[in-house]
Amino acid sequence: MVLTPSIPEALRWLCQATSDLQAAHNDIQHCCPNWVLFKVHQALEKALVAAILCRGEAFEGSGGLMGLARWLEEKEPELRGLVLDVQWLCSWGMDGKATQYPNYHPFPMTPSEVFTNVDEEEVLKQAQKVLGTLKDHVGRK
Repeated sequence: MVLTPSIPEALRWLCQATSDLQAAHNDIQHCCPNWVLFKVHQALEKALVAAILCRGEAFEGSGGLMGLARWLEEKEPELRGLVLDVQWLCSWGMDGKATQYPNYHPFPMTPSEVFTNVDEEEVLKQAQKVLGTLKDHVGRK
């Protein structure tokens, strides 16, 4: 499906990003940090797409969250620091695949066993900061 770059479409994506981040918050301290990371990944991906959509131009990039963040920071100087914030989140293992699939880890480990040392509160706090920055950015368009 091709997305139509526009403010209404960006707001729709931000709405879902907010919902995803709330779902991550609901999972804190419930013995599944891999799900918190996955839901934060989903929220940030949608928020980054929203910020791109509000520019009114098509984006044909790749590179996951880091690729989206780099592209945005390059195009929108007021988003300086976005790459570092997303990089910090990714350093905790936030990924759309590794948090869900055992084949991304050495046998016999599963994602639920790998991500036990995640500071969920700190990850959510940083994700909320990034989401807020992107919401503000879209709101100024």
